[in-house]
Amino acid sequence: MKKKKNIIRIIIQVIFFATITLFAINHSLAEVGKEFLPSVSLHAICPFGGVETFLSLITFGIIIKKIRLASIVLMVIVLVLSVILGPVFCGWICPLGSLQEWVGKIGKKLFKNKYNTMIPEKLDRILRYLRYVVLIVVTYATFKSLTLVFVEYDPYYALFNFWTGEVALSALIILIVIILLSLIIERPWCKYLCPYGALLGLFNLISIFKIRRNTNTCIDCKQCTNVCPMNIKVHTKTKIIDHQCIRCLECTSEYTCPIEDTLDLKITIGEKQNED
Repeated sequence: MKKKKNIIRIIIQVIFFATITLFAINHSLAEVGKEFLPSVSLHAICPFGGVETFLSLITFGIIIKKIRLASIVLMVIVLVLSVILGPVFCGWICPLGSLQEWVGKIGKKLFKNKYNTMIPEKLDRILRYLRYVVLIVVTYATFKSLTLVFVEYDPYYALFNFWTGEVALSALIILIVIILLSLIIERPWCKYLCPYGALLGLFNLISIFKIRRNTNTCIDCKQCTNVCPMNIKVHTKTKIIDHQCIRCLECTSEYTCPIEDTLDLKITIGEKQNED
């Protein structure tokens, strides 16, 4: 039976991408006095800004320049959401993640079954931990310098500011490379380098709701694994606590799994965390 597409997720992705684009354009127009909305910088509505300034805030009681209190509020909201549902921000909200996914649809048509399988599995497993290195380096460097060092390399900032002339060449190059890599690898930035995704991925371990596979009804068709954008071997697990899961829900019985109630997002509070 053909499953329906996750239309709600697609709509949410489009809404957030359009909203951030609107804020970015409006902020640029504000510099020449032609804004059509109250001007808000991208730094003020980025929850990762709250993470970047966290150490300076608790140590010195100061918020790093360009970051606003709104970033800290958004950070708290996203973290609370992650405690409940896991890293849904990555799979449903992040505009850069959505862009990679949309570009990936072109890659799927070009490379078909080879798409998202071109990186050797052993190398892929190692590369996936790079984003934790990036998280540690960015957080430490920001704390030591009390400046937004990551903005020089941030593809998210480059994506919504490339027309302003304020974006560092390094960030533009990284953005272009990510877009090109998205033609052969699904969500390459999310998988290998995103520091915010690294942090949110840890909430897969403790979130109240988790994706569960019913081994009694599973027919081992591997459709869940084949559709997973993060290459998680879903068909081998009973509980998805992999740090790479973005809670897109594409693998679930509602959208891909052919057997009803076999793969679903369920409350797992109080259960043993002994299975990945």
